[in-house]
Amino acid sequence: MPHPSRPSRPSCPSRSPRARVLRSAVLVALSAGLVAAALPAPPPLGIGDPLFPHLGNPGYDVLSYDIDLTYPGRNTEPLAGVTHVQALATADLERINLDFTHGKVSEVTVDGEPAAYTTSDEDLVITPAEPVERGDTLDITVTHTSDPSGPADSGGWVRTGDGLAMANQADAGHRVFPSNDHPADKAYFTFRITAPDRLTVVANGLPTGREQHDGGTTTWTYKTVHPMATELAQVSIGDSAVVRREGPHGLPVRDVVRTADREAMEPWLRRTPGHLEWMESRVGPYPFETYGILVADADTGFELETQTLSLFERGLFTETGYPTWYVDSILVHELSHQWFGDSVSPRAWSDLWLNEGHATWYEATYAEEHGGPTLEKRMKAAYGASDQWRRDGGPPAAPKPPEPGEKISLFRPVVYDGAALALYALRHEIGDDAFGRLERRWVAEHRDGTATTADFVALASEVSGHDQTAFLHDWLYAAKTPPMPGHPDWTSRAPR
Repeated sequence: MPHPSRPSRPSCPSRSPRARVLRSAVLVALSAGLVAAALPAPPPLGIGDPLFPHLGNPGYDVLSYDIDLTYPGRNTEPLAGVTHVQALATADLERINLDFTHGKVSEVTVDGEPAAYTTSDEDLVITPAEPVERGDTLDITVTHTSDPSGPADSGGWVRTGDGLAMANQADAGHRVFPSNDHPADKAYFTFRITAPDRLTVVANGLPTGREQHDGGTTTWTYKTVHPMATELAQVSIGDSAVVRREGPHGLPVRDVVRTADREAMEPWLRRTPGHLEWMESRVGPYPFETYGILVADADTGFELETQTLSLFERGLFTETGYPTWYVDSILVHELSHQWFGDSVSPRAWSDLWLNEGHATWYEATYAEEHGGPTLEKRMKAAYGASDQWRRDGGPPAAPKPPEPGEKISLFRPVVYDGAALALYALRHEIGDDAFGRLERRWVAEHRDGTATTADFVALASEVSGHDQTAFLHDWLYAAKTPPMPGHPDWTSRAPR
């Protein structure tokens, strides 16, 4: 999620951060004596993320999601859903927790057998008929609704002018479907979306089937070729045109826009293959099976790097006053996330700087090469504000938790330009050649996985031939901004 405030975007109105709406469903007991209240009230769990302590769940590793949703044709009404989760138990479990809220559950089965369930805060707590042993493969099926109503800035479903899209970062995937909603647990996805015939459905990955039904509906099926974090899931339902072209090495590129906007958007859509070539020249081959942009008729206040299909608000391309280099650089920011954040995902949300710092780095570099301000000018301005950013939001690799009810406030300037500033310092310290090798090795060695700040520091040390621990510790964790190599005259000071 690149620009909740878009400091460099001209004439951008201020927008309030999203408020998180907490909902809990009513206790539901199954028939045949499987009553969830027979055990003590279950607590919500989490995997211990320092910023989102109740996000994710321990005891299992999700292998795949199979998500079946039926759209009723109006974006204010709940979708009917069945989510099938295949997972590997990594511990003995009497209960299985999934993250889920903003929908009603009507049935749960585990390995085909009815299971009891209840809710605890934003957890769906399942009690299978038989305890689960470590090493077991689990097949969990949840029949539920998925409700797109509620505040537009709360995350999950985004209501567009002609349907729906998704914006699940950082912790809103479970507002759409039951899941282990943390990027540390990536999995393969299959989407089966049924919608009225007049609408088009596009989702992450590649299309694998389309079936028309009596009654005027069509089911669209998409599958991912690579594992994906829940926060990167994307489903677009609307009166859409799908524009197809070829990218580098025959990569299928498909963009999704309102049918009425097809011609108006073409000058921007046709630029994607060139953006792909530019990124590949810097960090190596594009890591996924397809790419494209989704232009949503919605006022989100941000763009979002959903895997293989990045989300953009329509206003970025239709509002006047944005230079071409600026719009291009925002497109490149989201594209670069496909390497940094999507293919290589953060192990914990405090590693967010690895996503946003790199995306900001390539955004700024592209802008410099295509008519925008120089990288040095942008980094000098960032340096001047860095102490204030650190005081307000913490250092880049140890950001302060988001404000209560405003979880989107995690996306502060310190993890964008503040983190890119750390990369700028590192490039000065180790040299251009070593920095280029570091970037390529980082995305190649951690492809389809997760990684931490410690992993990046270790690789920077290996590539440069010198231990970078102390140097990067100050840049990533210190309360004050360290001196900038090569620029002893740069100053930064937070007002008292």
